[in-house]
Amino acid sequence: MNDLNMPKHIAIIMDGNRRWAREKGLDIKKGHKEGAKTLEKIVRYANKIGLQYITVYAFSTENWKRTKEEVGALMLLLQTYLDDYSKRADTENIKVKILGDISALSEGMQKSITKCMERTKDNTGVTFNIALNYGGRDEIIKATKKIAKKVKENELQIEDITEETISNALYTKGQPDPDLVIRTSGEIRTSGFLTWQAVYSEYLFIEKNWPDFNETDLDYAIEIYQNRNRKFGAQ
Repeated sequence: MNDLNMPKHIAIIMDGNRRWAREKGLDIKKGHKEGAKTLEKIVRYANKIGLQYITVYAFSTENWKRTKEEVGALMLLLQTYLDDYSKRADTENIKVKILGDISALSEGMQKSITKCMERTKDNTGVTFNIALNYGGRDEIIKATKKIAKKVKENELQIEDITEETISNALYTKGQPDPDLVIRTSGEIRTSGFLTWQAVYSEYLFIEKNWPDFNETDLDYAIEIYQNRNRKFGAQ
């Protein structure tokens, strides 16, 4: 990895927590806990090497279909994670943002989200986006409704709608699109992650389950990215 052509924004689909636990004969909760430890380590490293944005897929709109016990354990883990970040905000210098529909989450979780984002909003290190109760199509539907409302109220003319209009109605307003999207555990699909934003992103699919992912793997992913020729649709 070199400092030239460093990506500004890396997005990660953290897949394989449950698989990691099953392969080791452990409870699924243990897989999620180990995944949370890996996430903390990777975000800290991303901040250290100067990444400007890192976005992770923590909980999708489809994840509600999992067992009530697993969803409850995941939510508790995420809330504890956010509360802990709030306490360490001043030393970490990491800005936390939540991407997704938080209105469907518990009151306690919503309070933790608000507190964490407020506490870290002035930090100048990496912006750490957590996609929580997030779905790419759901995000586009919500953006469309925002734009339609502006048209209905004569704040915007239909002919003036551009790509920028849509980008500014998304959760990632004001942020650059991801340069690189990484998915762990060997699965080769996008699962509705950053559907609009990742249209020209480079993709890298890694066999390792998320709890086994480490700083060296992130360095490797960045090196792969740096050796690719991004064409953005050009021949």
